[in-house]
Amino acid sequence: MEESDPSVTEFSLLEQQGDTPSPSETETATFGMGCFWGPDARFGAMEGVVRTRVGYAGGTTPNPRYYSLGDHTEVVQVVYDPGTVTYDELLEDCWANHDWTSTAHKRQYRGVILTHDDHQHEVATRQRTALEEQTGQSAETAIERLEQLFLAEDYHQKYELRSTPVVGDELEAQYGDAFVDSTVVARLNGFVAGHGTPAQRNEVLARLNLPPRLLAELRRRF
Repeated sequence: MEESDPSVTEFSLLEQQGDTPSPSETETATFGMGCFWGPDARFGAMEGVVRTRVGYAGGTTPNPRYYSLGDHTEVVQVVYDPGTVTYDELLEDCWANHDWTSTAHKRQYRGVILTHDDHQHEVATRQRTALEEQTGQSAETAIERLEQLFLAEDYHQKYELRSTPVVGDELEAQYGDAFVDSTVVARLNGFVAGHGTPAQRNEVLARLNLPPRLLAELRRRF
């Protein structure tokens, strides 16, 4: 067996020392907000978000892929700790960061809130109605029940971090299959896209035993 990389150990410890709640303590939200790279990074940087994934949903075409989406939409799925961030708060961020007043030129990029249960459906409908009343504008973003999420190809997952020279490839190699679902990777993906506060970024980096060249590249992007 190969000797373990200390940086991998540090990443694992960060996600096992009470920072990540158990699956039974988390909830899931799914949003279509245009191209899914941006929302993936935005939500990944938020405190209380445990995991992000991007994929295709909202249509009927079997087994959609990026170049054969059929009637599906690009979406981000967010697993979160409701004790830290609420569905209402995630939804408010969703409304604030896509154009809910216009119809997308392609169904692939439409605004849609895909709800997981009755509570989410009620909250989403209430917020949409409130927005319309406050602004006098009609909301074009749809509210629908989520039937199934088809994960997007690997190269779309954590796109901002994968696009960071040196860092993305090395972290993906270290994490392996855990790369997409890692809380730390979600944070770093958000940070390199410009989200999060300096305090958040410094706290995460201070707890990771990364080689200096990786830290330098991350700080350059931050």
